[in-house]
Amino acid sequence: MNKAKTINEHLDRKYGEKGTESRDAFKERAMAYMIAEMLKAARKEANLTQQELADKLNVKRTYISKIERAISDIRLSTLKKVVEEGLGMKLRISVEL
Repeated sequence: MNKAKTINEHLDRKYGEKGTESRDAFKERAMAYMIAEMLKAARKEANLTQQELADKLNVKRTYISKIERAISDIRLSTLKKVVEEGLGMKLRISVEL
């Protein structure tokens, strides 16, 4: 088997070429994971436990845990609430067309 020389070659072999259903699904999971890691880092930077953040948002700690583990697909409105109300930060989203 030929060794992949680039990350794109590796992703093509493992998840299919760009535009395929399997590659798109991988991309969505990867994006959810990156958002989860950013939220976890921001929570820790704010010196909050999962429970303290959950209390601020009036949700269960297990919900925060699911978000941070990218188990639960987070809605944009929920992301905004967590970032702005829970962490006291500003959410900015950029779209390139």
